[in-house]
Amino acid sequence: MQKPNYYAIIPAKVRYSKKLTPNAKLLYAEITALCNMNGNCKASTEYFCRLYEVSRASIQNWLRLLEKNGYISRVVKYRQGSKEILSRSINLLDNPSLKNYTDNTNTTYSNTNLTDSNKKAFFKKPTVEEVHQYCNERKNKVCADAFIDFYESKDWMVGSNKMKNWKACVRTWEKREDRNNNNNDRSTAHWHKKGQDYGDGTF
Repeated sequence: MQKPNYYAIIPAKVRYSKKLTPNAKLLYAEITALCNMNGNCKASTEYFCRLYEVSRASIQNWLRLLEKNGYISRVVKYRQGSKEILSRSINLLDNPSLKNYTDNTNTTYSNTNLTDSNKKAFFKKPTVEEVHQYCNERKNKVCADAFIDFYESKDWMVGSNKMKNWKACVRTWEKREDRNNNNNDRSTAHWHKKGQDYGDGTF
């Protein structure tokens, strides 16, 4: 049995078609997943019946709907001189997979209409070495080990949201350290040249 590809594709013209039933659209997506690079699917009706646990009549109805509206074509080869089917293939018309996809052994994806949210990279936890190196570059006093341990204990959450940029968090820690250092400087005792205590340094 031919196994589905990783990706299934439902182009906009299929997805928003008023002439197709939801099940016909789903079947179209399954066909794209089974197609080779020539836009050709050789899965049998029985295969789809087992996959979706529906009757043969249902699959045939969905296929006819797709064919009638120009989304697929079916090619049936019969044994010479009989009605015995030797092979049946389903071809995608205006095949969407040829432009943007390959099979899942060498997957490529192209989409020029990505939203900002889709363009954002996934967050990758930094190593202690990376944090230490970044802190050295900024010449701050943030402890890389403490930074890593703190956010590991919080599953890399910042408040109720997942961390998006660990370098920004380091800079926040850096500002906090600077404020703490300034507060410590202001609270230390001020001494006269002869060693006399002039108070705790608060103003």
